[in-house]
Amino acid sequence: MVAIMTTVYVRKRKGANGKMHLYLDYYPPVFNPITRVSRRHESLGMFVYEDPKNQMEKNYNDEMMKLAEAVRCKRSIAVMNNDLGFIEESFADKDFLEFFEYVSRHKDKSWTFSRAYFSKFMNGKCRFKDLTIQLAEDYKMWLINGLYVDPKSEDKRKRKPLNNNTISKYYTIFRAVLRLAYRGKCIRENINEHLENIPLKKTRREFLTVEEIIKLSRTECMYDVLKQAAMFSILTGLRISDIRTLEWKHICEAPDGKPCIRKRIEKTDTEETIFISEQALAYCGERKESGLIFEDLRPGIIDYAVKKWVEAAGIQKKISFHCFRHTYATLLVTQGVDIYTVSRQMTHTNVKTTQVYLHMVDRKGRLAAENTVIDNLI
Repeated sequence: MVAIMTTVYVRKRKGANGKMHLYLDYYPPVFNPITRVSRRHESLGMFVYEDPKNQMEKNYNDEMMKLAEAVRCKRSIAVMNNDLGFIEESFADKDFLEFFEYVSRHKDKSWTFSRAYFSKFMNGKCRFKDLTIQLAEDYKMWLINGLYVDPKSEDKRKRKPLNNNTISKYYTIFRAVLRLAYRGKCIRENINEHLENIPLKKTRREFLTVEEIIKLSRTECMYDVLKQAAMFSILTGLRISDIRTLEWKHICEAPDGKPCIRKRIEKTDTEETIFISEQALAYCGERKESGLIFEDLRPGIIDYAVKKWVEAAGIQKKISFHCFRHTYATLLVTQGVDIYTVSRQMTHTNVKTTQVYLHMVDRKGRLAAENTVIDNLI
């Protein structure tokens, strides 16, 4: 298939009061790497007289057409450079971080965090022409070695390094943005193809068994609201960030007449519908007109109180509040719920994220182990 080079024309469009508006016509349309949209027309913000009445209007028309032609020539050179694989110098000086921010707008918050870390690495300034393979490799080592850690920060989260799988995700997103920049002809070289991801590490996702859930429900917790929120998470899979912001207006009636949650999820910034049981709803307490459901659930009380509560229940596991979410997913998989339904209930943006729970509850593996029995062994 032969590629057709875009041609740029000056066109006129009839306007009001006997004026003709001037615009550029790109054929075939040109792709804008920033907006990710192909463009066919560009208004020049100029006009000519459709039927000039005197010499002054004729002279004006001549000047406007010369200006329009000058712009057309400039645009033609820019289009030609892109079609032939060259990068216009003015574009090479544009802000890569602005491009990163733009492509992250409709993505989940991981993209925003990924941009924030790269911006910190670059001290808040990076042009397209600054991007090189070596820079990308240096950024990778900066992440791996935890050089972003600020031991003097008042925010305790900034005083310790991110876990391996989080930095792996941020670097993968960075590579995706480099790929978009190359496809949009913002950079000359496909830097991404020379890079490798930070390998993921298998992590142990702790969860509670049904027996342990019952134990926990029968054990007193130092904060009633925490116990209610924890049991609600076990029965819905909701993250602590969404439980803390859950309001009565988010609890709705589904088309089947049963309760559901309709809420914008904090992590993914997407509007989701999550079906919940009457049992889960009961942990919300008596319904009110408005306001937070778990209004006294403060971040500072959670970690220590959960630890003491689990210990008091006699459960010998390292359980955090997030483990209640893992417990919900594990319960669904154990009951034979298909992976796509589990993924939807967990509000995962990618079903691959959900597949880890299949390994946590490998029923076929358990069946194989139980059937591997040799009789008459001593």
